[in-house]
Amino acid sequence: MAVDMVPAPVQLVDTSHGRLPRWATPVAAVAALGVALVLLLVLGTPTVAGVVALGAVLFAIGLTVTSRIVEGPRRAADRLATTLVTGAFLLALIPLVSLVLLVVTRGAAAFSWEFLTTDMVGVFGAMTEGGIQHALVGTLVITLAAAVISVPIGLLTAIYLVEYGRGPLARAITFLVDVMTGIPSIVAGLFAFALFTLILGPAFRAGIMGAVALALLMTPVVIRSVEEMLRLVPNELREASYALGVPKWLTIVKVVLRTAAAGIVTGIMLSVARVIGETAPLLLTVGLVTQVNWDLFEGRMATLPVFAYRQYESGGTGIDRAWAAALTLILVVMALNLLARLISRWFAPKGAR
Repeated sequence: MAVDMVPAPVQLVDTSHGRLPRWATPVAAVAALGVALVLLLVLGTPTVAGVVALGAVLFAIGLTVTSRIVEGPRRAADRLATTLVTGAFLLALIPLVSLVLLVVTRGAAAFSWEFLTTDMVGVFGAMTEGGIQHALVGTLVITLAAAVISVPIGLLTAIYLVEYGRGPLARAITFLVDVMTGIPSIVAGLFAFALFTLILGPAFRAGIMGAVALALLMTPVVIRSVEEMLRLVPNELREASYALGVPKWLTIVKVVLRTAAAGIVTGIMLSVARVIGETAPLLLTVGLVTQVNWDLFEGRMATLPVFAYRQYESGGTGIDRAWAAALTLILVVMALNLLARLISRWFAPKGAR
Protein backbone atom coordinates (compact mmCIF):
# COMPACT_ATOMS: atom_id res chain seq x y z
CA MET A 1 0.00 0.00 0.00
CA ALA A 2 1.51 3.27 -1.10
CA VAL A 3 1.76 5.98 1.41
CA ASP A 4 2.03 9.63 0.32
CA MET A 5 5.14 11.05 1.91
CA VAL A 6 4.03 14.68 1.99
CA PRO A 7 6.21 16.75 4.32
CA ALA A 8 4.45 18.81 6.90
CA PRO A 9 4.54 22.55 6.23
CA VAL A 10 7.32 24.34 8.03
CA GLN A 11 6.03 27.01 10.37
CA LEU A 12 8.43 29.94 10.02
CA VAL A 13 6.56 32.31 12.29
CA ASP A 14 5.40 31.49 15.78
CA THR A 15 1.66 32.16 15.84
CA SER A 16 1.00 30.69 19.27
CA HIS A 17 1.28 34.11 20.90
CA GLY A 18 -0.90 37.16 20.60
CA ARG A 19 -0.02 40.62 19.29
CA LEU A 20 0.15 43.92 21.07
CA PRO A 21 -2.33 46.52 19.77
CA ARG A 22 -1.12 49.52 17.80
CA TRP A 23 -1.74 51.89 20.70
CA ALA A 24 0.53 49.90 23.01
CA THR A 25 3.70 51.70 21.90
CA PRO A 26 2.53 55.32 22.45
CA VAL A 27 0.81 54.36 25.71
CA ALA A 28 4.02 52.70 26.91
CA ALA A 29 6.00 55.83 25.98
CA VAL A 30 3.65 58.14 27.89
CA ALA A 31 3.60 55.81 30.89
CA ALA A 32 7.42 55.58 30.90
CA LEU A 33 7.76 59.38 30.85
CA GLY A 34 5.21 59.68 33.68
CA VAL A 35 7.01 57.12 35.83
CA ALA A 36 10.35 58.80 35.12
CA LEU A 37 8.92 62.18 36.15
CA VAL A 38 7.54 60.77 39.41
CA LEU A 39 10.83 59.03 40.25
CA LEU A 40 12.88 62.17 39.61
CA LEU A 41 10.43 64.27 41.64
CA VAL A 42 10.94 61.89 44.55
CA LEU A 43 14.74 61.88 44.19
CA GLY A 44 15.16 65.61 43.57
CA THR A 45 14.57 68.38 41.03
CA PRO A 46 13.78 66.81 37.63
CA THR A 47 15.10 68.15 34.34
CA VAL A 48 13.76 67.68 30.83
CA ALA A 49 16.86 65.78 29.72
CA GLY A 50 16.75 63.55 32.81
CA VAL A 51 13.05 62.74 32.37
CA VAL A 52 13.53 61.91 28.68
CA ALA A 53 16.64 59.77 29.30
CA LEU A 54 15.12 57.80 32.18
CA GLY A 55 11.81 57.52 30.32
CA ALA A 56 13.59 56.08 27.27
CA VAL A 57 15.24 53.40 29.41
CA LEU A 58 11.98 52.53 31.16
CA PHE A 59 10.15 52.47 27.81
CA ALA A 60 12.65 50.06 26.25
CA ILE A 61 12.57 47.74 29.27
CA GLY A 62 8.80 47.86 29.77
CA LEU A 63 7.88 47.38 26.12
CA THR A 64 10.36 44.53 25.67
CA VAL A 65 9.15 42.67 28.78
CA THR A 66 5.50 43.16 27.84
CA SER A 67 6.12 42.02 24.28
CA ARG A 68 7.97 38.92 25.50
CA ILE A 69 5.04 37.95 27.71
CA VAL A 70 2.33 38.64 25.11
CA GLU A 71 4.06 38.07 21.75
CA GLY A 72 6.95 35.75 22.52
CA PRO A 73 10.76 36.14 22.49
CA ARG A 74 11.19 36.66 18.73
CA ARG A 75 8.85 39.61 18.45
CA ALA A 76 10.21 40.99 21.72
CA ALA A 77 13.72 40.96 20.27
CA ASP A 78 12.42 42.67 17.14
CA ARG A 79 10.72 45.39 19.18
CA LEU A 80 13.87 45.91 21.25
CA ALA A 81 15.99 46.29 18.13
CA THR A 82 13.47 48.73 16.63
CA THR A 83 13.46 50.75 19.85
CA LEU A 84 17.26 50.93 19.98
CA VAL A 85 17.58 51.96 16.33
CA THR A 86 14.86 54.61 16.66
CA GLY A 87 16.41 55.91 19.87
CA ALA A 88 19.84 56.16 18.24
CA PHE A 89 18.33 58.11 15.35
CA LEU A 90 16.53 60.54 17.67
CA LEU A 91 19.69 60.93 19.76
CA ALA A 92 21.70 61.84 16.68
CA LEU A 93 18.96 64.25 15.61
CA ILE A 94 19.09 66.25 18.85
CA PRO A 95 22.37 68.13 18.23
CA LEU A 96 21.46 68.79 14.59
CA VAL A 97 18.04 70.26 15.42
CA SER A 98 19.39 72.24 18.37
CA LEU A 99 22.21 73.66 16.23
CA VAL A 100 19.84 74.75 13.46
CA LEU A 101 17.40 76.30 15.94
CA LEU A 102 20.19 78.14 17.73
CA VAL A 103 21.66 79.56 14.52
CA VAL A 104 18.23 80.56 13.17
CA THR A 105 17.09 82.24 16.39
CA ARG A 106 20.37 84.07 16.98
CA GLY A 107 21.04 84.93 13.33
CA ALA A 108 17.57 86.13 12.37
CA ALA A 109 18.01 89.34 14.41
CA ALA A 110 20.60 90.80 12.02
CA PHE A 111 19.67 88.91 8.87
CA SER A 112 18.07 91.07 6.17
CA TRP A 113 18.37 91.96 2.50
CA GLU A 114 20.46 95.00 3.43
CA PHE A 115 22.77 92.72 5.41
CA LEU A 116 23.30 90.59 2.30
CA THR A 117 23.91 93.50 -0.09
CA THR A 118 26.26 95.77 1.88
CA ASP A 119 29.89 95.41 2.94
CA MET A 120 31.87 96.62 5.94
CA VAL A 121 33.51 99.68 4.39
CA GLY A 122 33.38 102.54 6.88
CA VAL A 123 31.87 100.41 9.68
CA PHE A 124 33.71 100.71 12.99
CA GLY A 125 33.14 99.77 16.62
CA ALA A 126 29.55 99.20 17.73
CA MET A 127 27.93 100.53 14.56
CA THR A 128 24.91 98.48 13.52
CA GLU A 129 25.40 99.05 9.80
CA GLY A 130 27.41 96.78 7.57
CA GLY A 131 26.82 93.44 5.91
CA ILE A 132 28.40 90.41 4.34
CA GLN A 133 28.29 91.08 0.62
CA HIS A 134 32.09 91.01 0.36
CA ALA A 135 32.32 87.80 2.41
CA LEU A 136 29.52 86.11 0.46
CA VAL A 137 31.16 86.95 -2.86
CA GLY A 138 34.54 85.76 -1.61
CA THR A 139 33.14 82.46 -0.32
CA LEU A 140 31.37 81.68 -3.60
CA VAL A 141 34.35 82.66 -5.78
CA ILE A 142 36.93 80.75 -3.74
CA THR A 143 34.72 77.66 -3.38
CA LEU A 144 33.95 77.66 -7.11
CA ALA A 145 37.66 77.92 -7.91
CA ALA A 146 38.42 75.07 -5.50
CA ALA A 147 35.76 72.93 -7.18
CA VAL A 148 37.17 73.73 -10.63
CA ILE A 149 40.58 72.50 -9.42
CA SER A 150 39.53 69.45 -7.42
CA VAL A 151 36.56 67.99 -9.32
CA PRO A 152 38.40 67.13 -12.59
CA ILE A 153 41.36 65.71 -10.66
CA GLY A 154 39.13 63.69 -8.35
CA LEU A 155 36.87 62.47 -11.16
CA LEU A 156 39.74 61.33 -13.39
CA THR A 157 41.56 59.70 -10.46
CA ALA A 158 38.43 57.77 -9.46
CA ILE A 159 37.92 56.62 -13.06
CA TYR A 160 41.51 55.38 -13.18
CA LEU A 161 41.20 53.49 -9.89
CA VAL A 162 37.94 51.78 -10.88
CA GLU A 163 38.36 51.19 -14.62
CA TYR A 164 42.11 51.01 -15.23
CA GLY A 165 44.02 50.87 -11.95
CA ARG A 166 45.90 47.66 -11.26
CA GLY A 167 49.09 46.88 -9.40
CA PRO A 168 51.32 48.93 -7.10
CA LEU A 169 50.48 52.33 -8.64
CA ALA A 170 46.76 51.98 -7.89
CA ARG A 171 47.52 50.79 -4.36
CA ALA A 172 49.85 53.75 -3.81
CA ILE A 173 47.22 56.22 -5.03
CA THR A 174 44.59 54.65 -2.77
CA PHE A 175 46.94 54.90 0.20
CA LEU A 176 47.72 58.57 -0.52
CA VAL A 177 44.01 59.36 -0.87
CA ASP A 178 43.34 57.76 2.51
CA VAL A 179 46.13 59.82 4.06
CA MET A 180 44.88 63.06 2.48
CA THR A 181 41.36 62.42 3.75
CA GLY A 182 42.53 62.74 7.34
CA ILE A 183 44.86 65.74 7.12
CA PRO A 184 43.88 68.75 9.27
CA SER A 185 42.66 71.79 7.40
CA ILE A 186 45.43 73.98 8.81
CA VAL A 187 47.99 71.73 7.12
CA ALA A 188 46.36 72.41 3.75
CA GLY A 189 46.48 76.13 4.50
CA LEU A 190 50.16 75.94 5.46
CA PHE A 191 50.94 74.05 2.25
CA ALA A 192 49.21 76.65 0.07
CA PHE A 193 50.87 79.48 1.99
CA ALA A 194 54.34 77.93 1.63
CA LEU A 195 53.80 77.13 -2.05
CA PHE A 196 52.79 80.64 -3.08
CA THR A 197 55.38 82.22 -0.78
CA LEU A 198 58.17 80.28 -2.47
CA ILE A 199 56.90 81.16 -5.95
CA LEU A 200 55.58 84.72 -5.60
CA GLY A 201 57.10 85.99 -2.38
CA PRO A 202 55.90 86.45 1.24
CA ALA A 203 53.82 89.56 0.48
CA PHE A 204 51.52 87.81 -1.99
CA ARG A 205 47.93 87.33 -0.84
CA ALA A 206 45.10 86.32 -3.15
CA GLY A 207 41.97 84.22 -3.26
CA ILE A 208 43.70 81.57 -5.35
CA MET A 209 45.74 80.62 -2.28
CA GLY A 210 42.57 79.78 -0.39
CA ALA A 211 41.16 77.95 -3.42
CA VAL A 212 44.26 75.72 -3.58
CA ALA A 213 44.04 75.01 0.15
CA LEU A 214 40.36 74.06 -0.12
CA ALA A 215 41.06 71.98 -3.23
CA LEU A 216 43.50 69.87 -1.21
CA LEU A 217 40.69 69.12 1.23
CA MET A 218 38.06 68.52 -1.46
CA THR A 219 40.04 66.23 -3.75
CA PRO A 220 40.18 63.08 -1.54
CA VAL A 221 36.48 63.40 -0.71
CA VAL A 222 35.62 63.67 -4.42
CA ILE A 223 37.83 60.68 -5.24
CA ARG A 224 36.32 58.47 -2.55
CA SER A 225 32.69 59.37 -3.30
CA VAL A 226 33.03 59.08 -7.09
CA GLU A 227 34.95 55.82 -6.75
CA GLU A 228 32.17 54.26 -4.68
CA MET A 229 29.51 55.44 -7.14
CA LEU A 230 31.41 53.99 -10.11
CA ARG A 231 31.78 50.64 -8.36
CA LEU A 232 27.99 50.49 -7.93
CA VAL A 233 27.46 50.50 -11.71
CA PRO A 234 26.69 46.88 -12.74
CA ASN A 235 29.36 45.21 -14.87
CA GLU A 236 26.60 43.91 -17.13
CA LEU A 237 26.16 47.43 -18.50
CA ARG A 238 29.84 47.65 -19.38
CA GLU A 239 29.83 44.19 -20.98
CA ALA A 240 26.74 44.99 -23.02
CA SER A 241 28.42 48.13 -24.33
CA TYR A 242 31.60 46.24 -25.20
CA ALA A 243 29.54 43.58 -26.99
CA LEU A 244 28.13 46.29 -29.26
CA GLY A 245 31.64 47.33 -30.23
CA VAL A 246 31.77 50.54 -28.16
CA PRO A 247 35.35 51.39 -27.07
CA LYS A 248 36.16 51.52 -23.39
CA TRP A 249 36.57 55.28 -23.10
CA LEU A 250 33.20 55.88 -24.73
CA THR A 251 31.60 53.24 -22.51
CA ILE A 252 32.89 55.09 -19.47
CA VAL A 253 31.61 58.44 -20.72
CA LYS A 254 28.23 57.36 -22.09
CA VAL A 255 27.30 54.43 -19.84
CA VAL A 256 29.24 54.40 -16.57
CA LEU A 257 29.32 58.11 -15.82
CA ARG A 258 25.76 58.62 -17.01
CA THR A 259 24.49 55.83 -14.79
CA ALA A 260 26.38 57.11 -11.74
CA ALA A 261 25.69 60.81 -12.43
CA ALA A 262 23.30 61.29 -9.52
CA GLY A 263 25.71 59.81 -6.99
CA ILE A 264 28.67 61.69 -8.45
CA VAL A 265 26.91 65.04 -8.16
CA THR A 266 25.89 64.23 -4.60
CA GLY A 267 29.46 63.33 -3.70
CA ILE A 268 30.77 66.55 -5.20
CA MET A 269 28.26 68.59 -3.24
CA LEU A 270 29.25 66.77 -0.04
CA SER A 271 32.85 67.74 -0.70
CA VAL A 272 31.79 71.37 -1.24
CA ALA A 273 29.87 71.30 2.05
CA ARG A 274 32.97 69.81 3.66
CA VAL A 275 35.17 72.82 2.81
CA ILE A 276 32.83 75.80 2.50
CA GLY A 277 32.88 76.35 6.24
CA GLU A 278 36.63 75.95 6.77
CA THR A 279 38.18 78.86 8.65
CA ALA A 280 41.81 78.03 9.46
CA PRO A 281 43.22 77.70 5.91
CA LEU A 282 41.36 80.79 4.69
CA LEU A 283 42.39 82.85 7.71
CA LEU A 284 46.00 81.92 6.97
CA THR A 285 45.96 82.44 3.20
CA VAL A 286 43.43 85.10 2.18
CA GLY A 287 42.79 86.98 5.42
CA LEU A 288 39.97 89.50 5.59
CA VAL A 289 39.04 92.78 3.88
CA THR A 290 36.07 95.11 4.19
CA GLN A 291 35.18 95.57 0.50
CA VAL A 292 34.16 93.28 -2.34
CA ASN A 293 37.02 91.74 -4.35
CA TRP A 294 36.13 89.75 -7.46
CA ASP A 295 39.75 89.22 -8.57
CA LEU A 296 40.85 85.74 -7.56
CA PHE A 297 44.52 86.46 -8.35
CA GLU A 298 45.05 89.86 -6.73
CA GLY A 299 44.45 91.07 -3.20
CA ARG A 300 42.87 89.63 -0.10
CA MET A 301 39.31 88.30 -0.13
CA ALA A 302 36.77 88.04 2.64
CA THR A 303 34.94 84.77 3.33
CA LEU A 304 31.96 83.95 5.50
CA PRO A 305 33.76 81.69 8.02
CA VAL A 306 36.58 84.19 8.59
CA PHE A 307 34.09 87.08 8.73
CA ALA A 308 32.01 85.28 11.37
CA TYR A 309 35.14 84.47 13.39
CA ARG A 310 36.42 88.07 13.34
CA GLN A 311 33.00 89.57 14.13
CA TYR A 312 32.41 87.23 17.05
CA GLU A 313 35.89 88.01 18.31
CA SER A 314 35.18 91.75 18.20
CA GLY A 315 32.12 91.42 20.48
CA GLY A 316 29.23 93.85 20.74
CA THR A 317 27.10 94.12 17.61
CA GLY A 318 29.69 91.98 15.83
CA ILE A 319 28.28 88.92 17.60
CA ASP A 320 24.90 89.46 15.92
CA ARG A 321 26.62 89.80 12.54
CA ALA A 322 28.57 86.59 13.24
CA TRP A 323 25.37 84.62 13.90
CA ALA A 324 23.75 86.11 10.80
CA ALA A 325 26.81 85.12 8.75
CA ALA A 326 26.54 81.57 10.10
CA LEU A 327 22.86 81.49 9.12
CA THR A 328 23.80 82.68 5.63
CA LEU A 329 26.41 79.94 5.34
CA ILE A 330 23.82 77.29 6.24
CA LEU A 331 21.40 78.71 3.66
CA VAL A 332 24.14 78.64 1.00
CA VAL A 333 24.87 74.97 1.74
CA MET A 334 21.13 74.17 1.59
CA ALA A 335 20.82 75.96 -1.75
CA LEU A 336 23.80 74.06 -3.16
CA ASN A 337 22.30 70.75 -2.04
CA LEU A 338 18.97 71.58 -3.67
CA LEU A 339 20.82 72.51 -6.85
CA ALA A 340 22.70 69.21 -6.70
CA ARG A 341 19.43 67.29 -6.45
CA LEU A 342 18.05 69.09 -9.49
CA ILE A 343 21.23 68.40 -11.48
CA SER A 344 21.28 64.74 -10.46
CA ARG A 345 17.64 64.32 -11.52
CA TRP A 346 18.40 65.97 -14.84
CA PHE A 347 21.40 63.77 -15.67
CA ALA A 348 20.07 60.54 -14.16
CA PRO A 349 18.82 57.80 -16.52
CA LYS A 350 15.16 58.15 -17.43
CA GLY A 351 14.12 55.05 -15.53
CA ALA A 352 15.65 56.41 -12.29
CA ARG A 353 13.91 59.81 -12.33
